Amino acid sequence: MSLDALILTSLRAAGDGAVSGAQLSQELGVTRAAIWARIEDLRSLGYDIEASPHRGYRLLNAPDVLHADDLISRLGATQVIGRDIRVFQETTSTNDVIEKLARDGVKEGAVVFAESQTKGRGRLGRGWMSPAKRGLWFSVLLRPDLRPQEATRLTVASATALRRAIELQTGLKPEIKWPNDILIGGSKVAGILTELSAELDRVKYLILGIGVNVNLNPGDFPAELRKLATSLKAELGQPVSRPELAVAILRELDHDYARIDPGQFAALADEWEEHGATIGREVVIRTGDRQIRGRAESLGEDGELLLRTVHGHLERITGGDVALEK
Repeated sequence: MSLDALILTSLRAAGDGAVSGAQLSQELGVTRAAIWARIEDLRSLGYDIEASPHRGYRLLNAPDVLHADDLISRLGATQVIGRDIRVFQETTSTNDVIEKLARDGVKEGAVVFAESQTKGRGRLGRGWMSPAKRGLWFSVLLRPDLRPQEATRLTVASATALRRAIELQTGLKPEIKWPNDILIGGSKVAGILTELSAELDRVKYLILGIGVNVNLNPGDFPAELRKLATSLKAELGQPVSRPELAVAILRELDHDYARIDPGQFAALADEWEEHGATIGREVVIRTGDRQIRGRAESLGEDGELLLRTVHGHLERITGGDVALEK
């Protein structure tokens, strides 16, 4: 953990109290002058840190920016996800950055955020609008011990984690549309893109790309998306702290990543179904040139969608574009 992250961790642990420069110097093993220099740099980034000769330093407010040291200090210890956090002001796509890290042998759990993306992408080659400082656009590197056909479990796990984090932070009640959309009132507020590199019998690495429309205004969406997409701010009527939401999502992702093994996945699938907008609905699924119509019955043991077709056959759907029938 960097010195800035350690300072922010100490200031947050103090709550409404203050931490003296001498205490920080002793705890962190650096001079008081070094502490002061780091405090000044944090102030330049927008952190409101009070300094009192008698009481010490107190964190009054933090900016709504994504700062790796701040996210690490808020997150604390996790099992896997978030032990390495990197933030870019702009990149093509965070999935592109994570893919390079994966090829370079970086350990799983690395997370890359971008304040904006120039070529953000969703499923099926679609673009993903990523305006600067209005949302959360990030990717996670995972190296699960799974066969390629089991990778859908991670899409299910990430959807339950993302839905739960949004509810915990906002009080809103999102639903999950199979396989990767988070909806509020039928409009899309977040999406998940899973990309993997695999051999015949095992996953080498998996990239989990997540986009959340946090503080976008209705006018920020192109005209063709305004009836299909929404944001947390639009639904709440007030802005949402992006750093707080980011940390909540990483915590829930870390929690649900541990639930993809066969012994726990059934409970995870049950939670998904409880909050799913797809199960029990008549749907149309397009996979390539094929179109399948039927009733979504449940999730399979690997997270695939079990669809009862209009002809009475039960099909296992592992991917495709899903449209809910009215």
